[in-house]
Amino acid sequence: MSPVSSKSTQEFVPIKEIRDGVIILKDNSLRMILMASTLNFALKSEEEQSAIVLQYQNFLNSLDFPVQFFIQSRKLDIGPYLAILSEAEKSHDNELLRIQTKEYAEFVKNFVQVTNVMSKTFYITVPYTNVSIEVKKGSFGKLFGGIAGDGKSGSMGEKFEQYKIQLQQRSDVVQQGLARAGIRVAPLNTEELIELFYELYNPGESGKGVANR
Repeated sequence: MSPVSSKSTQEFVPIKEIRDGVIILKDNSLRMILMASTLNFALKSEEEQSAIVLQYQNFLNSLDFPVQFFIQSRKLDIGPYLAILSEAEKSHDNELLRIQTKEYAEFVKNFVQVTNVMSKTFYITVPYTNVSIEVKKGSFGKLFGGIAGDGKSGSMGEKFEQYKIQLQQRSDVVQQGLARAGIRVAPLNTEELIELFYELYNPGESGKGVANR
């Protein structure tokens, strides 16, 4: 039997380089990823819900380019919260309050053990395609180790800055449209993008069980 050749994660990831908060794919198209806040739609009044739906509909209809929404789900880590409750229990002078705090901490701990409680983070991918950018071969190797590329090599740097402006304008359209629906949006910088993709492609190392849709 011939040995099975192992392939690194980099061979499966379509990213060529991450620079200045912009992802350059292997097909030379660009991506910017925005993190979005959440709102509790169920607690809104009917009028507020209708207004939010209308603004979101207007936002989608105003786009002349595609966007992708995705959710990163992680098992909730309640360790820090339990530590706070433990400190609160010790600080109470009232015996009854100490007992109630201890019982509440036990309830939360047991509830999380029997229930799959997840924290969710919402992202929006904004693309800019049909571009031609020459990137140094092998620059993706810097993805998990630091910032890749310096954008100073002549015409390549000039092209990147031009296309980045176009991508930023699209990002601004998304940000303004969602703001009207009460959703705040912020772009991820280079370090945040590296951390995001490292966790996506190395869920076992983070120990947080990342799931995405």
